[in-house]
Amino acid sequence: MIKRDVEKKLKYLATKFPVVAVLGPRQSGKTTLVQDVFKKHTYLSLEDLDVRGLAESDPRRFLEDYENKHGIILDEIQNVPSLLSYIQTYVDKQKKEGYFVLIGSQNFLINQAITQTLAGRIAILTLLPLSINEMKKEKIIPANIRAALFKGCYPRLYDKKVKPTDLYQYYIRTYIERDVRQIINVTNLTTFKNFLKLCAGRIGQLLNISSLGNDCGISAVTAKAWLSLLEESYIVFLLQPYYKNFSKRIVKSPKIYFYDTGIACSLLGIDSYAQLTTHYLRGGLFESYIISDLMKQFYNQGKMPPLHFWRDKHGHEIDCIIEKADTLIPIEIKAGKTVSQDYFKGLDYWNSLTNSNPKNSYVVYAGKTNHKRANGNIVSWRSVTEII
Repeated sequence: MIKRDVEKKLKYLATKFPVVAVLGPRQSGKTTLVQDVFKKHTYLSLEDLDVRGLAESDPRRFLEDYENKHGIILDEIQNVPSLLSYIQTYVDKQKKEGYFVLIGSQNFLINQAITQTLAGRIAILTLLPLSINEMKKEKIIPANIRAALFKGCYPRLYDKKVKPTDLYQYYIRTYIERDVRQIINVTNLTTFKNFLKLCAGRIGQLLNISSLGNDCGISAVTAKAWLSLLEESYIVFLLQPYYKNFSKRIVKSPKIYFYDTGIACSLLGIDSYAQLTTHYLRGGLFESYIISDLMKQFYNQGKMPPLHFWRDKHGHEIDCIIEKADTLIPIEIKAGKTVSQDYFKGLDYWNSLTNSNPKNSYVVYAGKTNHKRANGNIVSWRSVTEII
């Protein structure tokens, strides 16, 4: 098993809350992690029609039948969200910490139910595919950045040696034909898949809902609904702009990124990492890979990622800003392997504008070595963990 960084936080929270949930995309390793940590818990999958049928028809009997002194793991909890109300009643009576461990792959359905029923009784962790730090510790990190972008970070690629071209085509097909239909009524799956591809073609760019809808032949309202679906099922995320303490001249549209660049490459029709050498979206894919990894680092600590970008209407931009209580950490992300002074242009402007210390500034690039300069720190993509 590939050791996951979130394990320590998961064990801790199970001693403080009666219910712990591990949410994330399908095949990110949630079930493997939970079963390894809670070996004595009874495992039940709500994908199993017999198990699901009992949970839906007689939830009280369901919980009584599987009651034990250790606890219960309920996988794919989004299939029976009504069960959460009965779990609430159970934990209020029994008061056993870490008794229920929930696993889910559809954030919207679960969070909607949790908000209504288990607030104050549940701790929620997000498990995304493998982080750079996890791959480094297991010595399975790809040899170069092109291979890393193309392969992505799903565990099955590394522990089962599945080819990216095999994994992602079936992952996307299963996602569209199964999860999408379950959540919303998409009458034309071909149009939805085209929408996915158009999102991949905009990776790292400012989001324009109207343009996205027009290019796909759907209304802006539908495009917004479909984009929310992609967010809630951990396919894409929107990086929001940072505009506190600035004038109205700041861009306030979010940027669109993919949680996993392997999925994005598949949607873009990239079928070998060699194609990324000259691909026009290599820069956007690299940004997506690095920002997603920064998000993983925060999620693995049980924290919400305080990440933003910054851009004014004159074209000055910072690719990523980490917002901390006492400081802002600006990060420029460059897909080249040779550092040039141009890489610091945005950081120099930002530090001058905000009167910030350059020692808190970073350039993440595709090269191998780390070093410091007067106007900021240069960090290899393999060492991005060191920023946090």
